[in-house]
Amino acid sequence: MSIETLPGIKLFDLSGKTAIVTGGSKGLGLAMAAGLASAGANLMLVNRNAAEGEAAATSLSQQYGVKAVSFPADITSQAQTEAMVQEALNIFGRIDILINSAGINIRGAIDQLSLDDFNKVMEVNVNGTWLACRAVIPHMKGVGAGKIINLASTLGLVGLANRTPYTASKGAVVQMTRALALELAPFNINVNAICPGPFLTEMNLPIADSDEAKKFVVGATALGRWAELKEIQGAALLLASEAATYMVGTILTVDGGWTAK
Repeated sequence: MSIETLPGIKLFDLSGKTAIVTGGSKGLGLAMAAGLASAGANLMLVNRNAAEGEAAATSLSQQYGVKAVSFPADITSQAQTEAMVQEALNIFGRIDILINSAGINIRGAIDQLSLDDFNKVMEVNVNGTWLACRAVIPHMKGVGAGKIINLASTLGLVGLANRTPYTASKGAVVQMTRALALELAPFNINVNAICPGPFLTEMNLPIADSDEAKKFVVGATALGRWAELKEIQGAALLLASEAATYMVGTILTVDGGWTAK
């Protein structure tokens, strides 16, 4: 018995494809951008810090031989997300993949946080994701194809004390992904989400050695450790590639077994 593969397609080859990665200059965003670059994708890294973005883009271009550019933008601005998409089209002529990785976290008990704290997290993590999707969708609809990958979190699926803004925002990203997946499937646009567990990003460095992290974060995983940044790359590459053509509205956990318990 023979098993057919997609004709003429190397499943994880992204040569000639273009990806926009928000929050792409550091942390999980940069790790995923590197994973896509290793498969041949050209990149636009979007972040607020122009110098940081330029350095990351230069490094990826030199290391992987792809075209990588930086675009400084605030993803909570509709005008700037629309400018982001237009500039990517001006430079590359196409946008095949959008990874929404930009995000923030403000920790604390609810009675110690302000409404401004809550709104700030929601504005970046939820509004920013929605605006970036909204900006790129007309192009993807026009060409009849696209991959959108939203970064949710294990904390969008399970609770953790003193994280009400972050858990609320990532739960919203999970549901946004599911609704958008249904909306865009008829246009051959695959929308999925990755839910990372405890990765040792800059966002998590302040709590890395705390008793809380050892017990309730790392202690919640089956592997009993923080994840390395490179361990997010396989999930991103899968969802960005032709290997995931039948994955729609999938919430893919990369959490060391946190949600298996």
